[in-house]
Amino acid sequence: MRLMMLALRNIRRAWRGGELGLLAFSLTLAVSIVTGIAGFSERLSRGMEQQSHHFLAADRVLKTARTVPDSWLLEAQQRGLKTATVASFRSMIYAGEQMQLASIRAVSEGYPLIGQLGVSDAAFGDAQLVEHGPSAGELWLDSRLLALLDLTTAGEAGVGEADFKVSRALISEPDRGNMNEMLAPRAMINLADLAATKVVQPGSLVRYRYLFAGSEAQLADYENWLTPQLEAGQRWEDVRDGQPAMATTLKRAEGYLLLAASLGVALAGAAIALAARRYGQRNSDNVAVMKTLGARRRQILHHYLAQLALLCAAAIVLGGLLGHGLQWALFASLQGLIDIDIPPPVWRPLLVGAITALLCTAVFALPPVWRLSKVAPLRVLRRDTEDSSEGMVASALIGVTGIGGLMWWYSGNIQLSAALLVASIALGLLATVLVLWLVSQARRLSAGRSRGALRLALAAIYRRRFANAFQVASFALALMTLTSLGLLRANLLVDWQMQLTEGAPNHFLINIQPTEIAPLEGFFQEHGLSNAGLYPMVRGRLTHIDQRAIKDIADIDAERGNVNREINLSWAADLPSDNRIEAGTWWTASDLVAAERVPVSVEADLAKQLQLSLGSELSFNIGGQSLVAVVSSIRSLDWSSMRPNFYFIFPPDSLRDYAGSYITSFYLPAAEKPLLTDLLRAFPTMTLIEIDALIAQMNTVVGQVSAAIGLVLALVVVCALLVSVANVQASLDSRLQENAILRALGASRQLIANGLLLEFAAVGFLAGLLAALGSNIALYGVQRWVLDMAPVWHGSVFMVVPVLGAMTMAITGWLYCRVVISTPPLQVLARQ
Repeated sequence: MRLMMLALRNIRRAWRGGELGLLAFSLTLAVSIVTGIAGFSERLSRGMEQQSHHFLAADRVLKTARTVPDSWLLEAQQRGLKTATVASFRSMIYAGEQMQLASIRAVSEGYPLIGQLGVSDAAFGDAQLVEHGPSAGELWLDSRLLALLDLTTAGEAGVGEADFKVSRALISEPDRGNMNEMLAPRAMINLADLAATKVVQPGSLVRYRYLFAGSEAQLADYENWLTPQLEAGQRWEDVRDGQPAMATTLKRAEGYLLLAASLGVALAGAAIALAARRYGQRNSDNVAVMKTLGARRRQILHHYLAQLALLCAAAIVLGGLLGHGLQWALFASLQGLIDIDIPPPVWRPLLVGAITALLCTAVFALPPVWRLSKVAPLRVLRRDTEDSSEGMVASALIGVTGIGGLMWWYSGNIQLSAALLVASIALGLLATVLVLWLVSQARRLSAGRSRGALRLALAAIYRRRFANAFQVASFALALMTLTSLGLLRANLLVDWQMQLTEGAPNHFLINIQPTEIAPLEGFFQEHGLSNAGLYPMVRGRLTHIDQRAIKDIADIDAERGNVNREINLSWAADLPSDNRIEAGTWWTASDLVAAERVPVSVEADLAKQLQLSLGSELSFNIGGQSLVAVVSSIRSLDWSSMRPNFYFIFPPDSLRDYAGSYITSFYLPAAEKPLLTDLLRAFPTMTLIEIDALIAQMNTVVGQVSAAIGLVLALVVVCALLVSVANVQASLDSRLQENAILRALGASRQLIANGLLLEFAAVGFLAGLLAALGSNIALYGVQRWVLDMAPVWHGSVFMVVPVLGAMTMAITGWLYCRVVISTPPLQVLARQ
């Protein structure tokens, strides 16, 4: 306790030097960043886990295309599980003269097992939560369906051969379903009424979901009993599968946020190291005096370690409080994107922050203090005994290793962490070399030509060129990351839309029946709408490649989205205009006559994924019937054309025996949107997809997610500024001496002030220039190789970012260098 009280008094005395303040602020910022992001990730994960059973309306779900034996459900009930059944299908709903194709769900008593249904007494009304589905004889319709059928909740409607009373408007369901189900208007009946409709017949397309709820032990026990009996096409899902795409996206976002945090910690660590090094240098004389008075190395080491311990403890407490505020800001930035109850905070993120603070203190602040304890008493008389470069390489290696370990710990991905660490080091080294070259060139070209403040600035930049190179590299890296995010947030979607041809389709129509083709073309002609043509399609599933089941091919992931699902198959006589043959040839009439087996053309990326080549034999299951085809060509597609595109295209008439429909896309100006109402009324069985609305939704999602990441990256920029402040403080003593001599030789305060502002502005401008160049290169790679877009050069950042960097650095440097101007020269020279 006595040692801590002494350390506390010494901290108050040393605080005026500035190094401890910077060291404490850097530690606090590192803790707050890590605590905030780790807490955000942990609470988001727990919230999703707690709410994921609502996405299933149960704890477990068995999905299947056909009914299961009653004994399976009886076994579950005997094991103490609650069960419910949902059958989903499409059928027409009739109301007087009106009719509408709908996605209907027949639910048993007890549905939903978990969660609640939202219903209303009127279309588009406020939701009332209920814990049960419709009773026998009742029909619940969603608001869109009520409007299309011109019904109220007191009307009547029919499904198949059964009549129902429309009693409620269906607003929401906990297990809303996939995109295909959501495209059509939705309705719900009681499972007991399904047989009376006579809609479901042998061969009908029906999806069954069997719901189970109970304790984890009961569910695990039942799963062990059930799994050996499951057949192909039957899937047992747990809560982790409720929203796999969103869960995966958010999990990756958490990892990227923590990696961004580790970049901030690395920059804060550099500031800590610089501040601790200067603190050690300024205390070398004190240690030498203490040793001449009999103090032992252990006592000195304990003395300074106690100070570091107090600073670290204060940073953990204050950083933890600030981290909680950062969690609140992150959740606020995602408001509307995530609709879950956020659990209260726990202690684990603070533990992560505390470990980070301890590690940063040990890796970055401890080495200079350790070297300080080894100062020789002879330093009181001789200053040349100091070796300031001792251990610098070892300290740098320890720092890089420590940051690498933190990155790995944060993200849980050693490859990603190593890639970011290596890329950051490489960028830093390249930027350092480039800055050193530019500084030397600027000095050579301006030799004898520059005057006044400019000459002072160039001389100062060159004199501290190594420190300035590190400063520019760190600030440029942070600015580049922030600039890249800003461009990704808004410009990429705009760039993609700019690359669309004028009048490119922005609406899709699907489920067009053959009898509706002529009337639909007449509608387009009557209203002057251009379309991309009508394309036939049937739904089919690829089951075998070269007579081997896909699930048995080791190198193919059968659970990938383009493999483990039904795919739209089409046929055409001519190669679509936006397709290009990469291998093989397109068929001709004579080829089809001589062909022994049906040829098929495959999209290039899918062919690579499935390891297909010319001559590969493919087996499809189409509505329970088998079709065997041979790959005759491989095509590349222009997905940005917004025309219907298909993974598999067959020759004309090869799919004639399979029931199918047509698809088209068309362009509709925003001013003519009301025409969609007439289109839907004229063709109520068709499904409309508004691409422009999807783009608007994408903008919203990208904006919200990037707002959260942008907040973190803004803190990274603050950490980069800490490095600049640390560099300024490290050079403060030499700056005081230099400017005292200049003032003694007649230089005015205004000249020295202008020189300082020009020096820092030049450093910031150079960092901004490198950041603008780096962000354009990064975006070029994203556009060219990730999004397959024609790269767009963002020249505006070369005007904005360098100016922003110059202003930020000039203000930061001036705030910490005012003492150089205000200190009288005589006072500085008298201390020498």
